[in-house]
Amino acid sequence: MQLDQLTGLTIAEAARAFRTRELSPVELTRACLRRIEALDAKLNAFVTILPERALAEAQEAEDRLAAGRARGPLDGVPFALKDLFETAGVRTTAGAKILADYVPQRDAACVRRLNEAGVALLGKLNMHEWAYGATTAVSHFGPCHNPWDLDRITGGSSGGSAAALAASLCLGSLGSDTGGSIRMPASLSGVVGLKPTYGRVSKRGVIPLAESLDTAGPMARSVEDAALILQAIAGHDPDDPTTSDRPVPDYAAALKGDVRGLRVGVPRQDAFPNATEDVVRGIEEALRTLAGLGAILLDVAAPWLLEAVVIWPKIAGPEAAYYHRQNLEQRPQDIAEPVRNRLLAGRNVLAVDYLRGLETQRRIKDEVARLFEDIDLLVTPATPATATLIADELAATGRESHIHRFTAPFNITGQPAISLPCGFDPQGLPIGLQIIGRPWEEETVLRAAHAYEQATEWHRRRSPLR
Repeated sequence: MQLDQLTGLTIAEAARAFRTRELSPVELTRACLRRIEALDAKLNAFVTILPERALAEAQEAEDRLAAGRARGPLDGVPFALKDLFETAGVRTTAGAKILADYVPQRDAACVRRLNEAGVALLGKLNMHEWAYGATTAVSHFGPCHNPWDLDRITGGSSGGSAAALAASLCLGSLGSDTGGSIRMPASLSGVVGLKPTYGRVSKRGVIPLAESLDTAGPMARSVEDAALILQAIAGHDPDDPTTSDRPVPDYAAALKGDVRGLRVGVPRQDAFPNATEDVVRGIEEALRTLAGLGAILLDVAAPWLLEAVVIWPKIAGPEAAYYHRQNLEQRPQDIAEPVRNRLLAGRNVLAVDYLRGLETQRRIKDEVARLFEDIDLLVTPATPATATLIADELAATGRESHIHRFTAPFNITGQPAISLPCGFDPQGLPIGLQIIGRPWEEETVLRAAHAYEQATEWHRRRSPLR
């Protein structure tokens, strides 16, 4: 098997190969490290690479497999983390100059659970500075490049995670999502990204952007892999009071169902006019596929989509500015200008406007809950356009504000939402389909996404990067 074929395996495929001894964790980890060495200079996806640790953890997993003590489907899988998940003894930078040498003493809760699942940690991944941007063109470590076109953005803020997955440098990753920072890069880079329900996954040890909107979740190359990662990281954490003590379902088992009879809401009037023709064409074709699988498509009104985007900075801005109040006072020169400007704008939001935003958020949640009495899922584009040029974003970073048009509303509502590939534009750039479910119903979202994925071939395409 060639190098890119080996590292292009899904987690589920690798786990099966491990069990049958067709492949070993050490062999796969070495292959990923070789591919990182060959390609990451073009992508700039990694901030820190951990070859010795990854190989040692892969060997431990290999020994467990040989002894019949495998920990589960993630055991021995080469993994990488967005660089705002704290890792004991390994620097965690959040893409920022201020944290360039920060070495935590404790693992984030998600990282601890992944360690317990047996992953082999390849390293930490580039991201938009402080997670406050949608491009990953602004980072202390330089822009991250899209594997489908190196001149274009990966999306953000989990851009390194998306690029590493799309280029087959790792098999799984974690991202964080405050306004779409998992789903936007997944869409623009042609991978799968799941934002779980707010409170499903612990945020303890994840450097925050806006605490009331932040979520952590899986990024992968297949829906099944996203389900396997979510299984490992979901659940109550006594150190994070925002997490729920609801039981964690068997997400992989949920994939076995179909979509027949599922009522899928489509807000054409409120969403599609704000997307490009290429994106709308991709989404319409995806909807026809879902209908062919037995889903019932219903046109719905969603005027709150725009309203949610408008209030998002009124909530996220002040919360981000509060977290960064010391940095803004003592080291403003060490914050990249576009990020600093956003933080300063958040500091200038009046308390009455923040509270009005929270009031509007509660009303939107009520409106969405009423809508979901008549539907089981909602479908929109994940991003309104495909990936833009890095140079254009650096020249006019204010233009990126449109990218979160379809993702930010579901941080406001706290619902689970997934982005997965549903086509390519004429330039060969990926298009993302977003599927949204009721709070705590990740199983339904994953089931529909998996059914669509299995009925199409988009997820099997690999970037041209060699």
